[in-house]
Order: sequence, then C-alpha cells, then structure tokens
Amino acid sequence: MVPIAAIAMSSGRRPFGLSRRRNLISGAVIVGLLIAVALLSLVWTPLPPEKMQIVHKLQPPLAFGLLGTDQFGRDVQSMLMAGCWNSLSIAISAVAIGGTLGSIAGVSAAAIRGPFEALLMRICDVIFALPPILSAMMLGALLGPGRFTAIAAIAVFMIPVFARVTLATSLQAWSRDYVTAARAIGNTRLTISLRHVLPNIISQIIVHGAIQLGLAILTEAGLSFLGLGMAPPAPTWGRMLADAQTYLALAPWLAVLPGLAIALAVLGFNMLGDGLRDLLDPHEASR
Repeated sequence: MVPIAAIAMSSGRRPFGLSRRRNLISGAVIVGLLIAVALLSLVWTPLPPEKMQIVHKLQPPLAFGLLGTDQFGRDVQSMLMAGCWNSLSIAISAVAIGGTLGSIAGVSAAAIRGPFEALLMRICDVIFALPPILSAMMLGALLGPGRFTAIAAIAVFMIPVFARVTLATSLQAWSRDYVTAARAIGNTRLTISLRHVLPNIISQIIVHGAIQLGLAILTEAGLSFLGLGMAPPAPTWGRMLADAQTYLALAPWLAVLPGLAIALAVLGFNMLGDGLRDLLDPHEASR
C-alpha cells in the first residue's frame, strides 16, 4: 500500500496543510512579536523615548544603548518600541473604523440594491479619487496634525475598500439556496442579512482586514514622514525616517532601523492575511 505522503510527493504536491499554514504561522509570529513590543513599550522602555542627551548624540549601535542614539541623543531602541505602539494603534483603529462602516454599507447595499447600491458605488469612486495622503492634508489643514487626523484619513480610505469587498461577497451569498429558503418562509431582508449573509462572509472580512492592516501601517508611516501624523515629540516610524534623511552619511542606522520595522510589520500582516485566506476560504486554498 503506497503511503499518502509518497502519493503527494509523486504528484508534485506537498503534504496537506503544510504549505498552506506556513504563511499563517509566520505572519502570526511576526504580528504577535510586534504587538508584544507595542504593549511592552507602554510600561517599559530602556530609556524614556523623548529624553534628549545631546552629549550622546549620533552614537552607533552598542556604543550607547543597543541600537544607538539619534541626532538629539534619544535612544533609538526606545523610540522604535514607542513608535511600534503608535503605528499599530493608529493602523488598527483606522482599519476597525473603516472596516465596520464599509462592511455595514456593503451588506446594506446588497440587501437593498437599486439606487442605493449605485449611489454607494459612486461615493466609493469619489473617495478612491482622493488618496489618503491628500485626505490627510485636507484634514490637517482643518484639524491640525495628530493621531485623530491620521486615523480619520486612513479610515475614510478604508470605507470604500471594505464596502466593495463586502458588497461583492454579500451578493454571492444572496444567490445561495439558504437565502432563497429564508426569503420563502417570510424573513425580512434585515433578518436575512444578520442571520444568514453576514455570518457567511465574516471570514472574508477578517482576511481582508488583516491584509489592509499592512497597507494602513505603510500609509501611517507616509503621513508621519510628511508631518501629518502624530505631533512631535511622540515617536513614529515615519517621522524617524524623515528625521534621518539629513544624517544618512553619518548615521545610516537611523534610517535603516525604522525602515526595517515598517517592512517587517507590512510583511507580517500580509503573510497573516494570506494564511487566514487559505485557512478560511477553501476555494482559494484548493486553487
């Protein structure tokens, strides 16, 4: 009797579940470490991240602290840890707000259809025409730079993203037999949306949210780089990159370290989203 593993190897496929869950495990480990660092920064950092020590400015890694100091003598490790909390909290808040509002709009449009669906799509087109950087510049002119401005700018951009995804998946759910049966016994559209449509598309929303978190972190870094994120002296990865531009020749680690942190966070959330998609969506997994 031929073992199952031998059949899988002879057909050119890896054993069931191994390759599918590799991204999930790797992404979960990276995201888990980032969240642990962010939470740890709330109670402990090697030095206060905003403390300036001019006498120790531009010290290389291991010369003063684990990762050196910046142009003001601030500990880079402490700033990266605090910046991890600021970046993650803004990204998660923005995706949560945008995902909730967008999902409600998409599910509602699939249930109502008609002019409401057409109006929602036109609003999404208008929002897509304004990138989050431009939205943040307009909000910054009205409200001033800060955490709320960054969250609002990213959330506004996330609403149409989730609305379109939710609308497409909801329309597929409305064509299923179980929805037809629910309509036949007299259930209202609201009841069908809450009891039958939403539970069957929640996995797609979760997967899309995990992937969009990587984009949100990248967007937040861009806003902070332009001075539209959190106001100084609160450390963020994007502002650390912006401040390091003048000192690239003297202290390249000031740009390399926050750049690696941003890349690692985006990679982690993308791998987590891909792994969740393979785990929760059997059609994508089989493909």
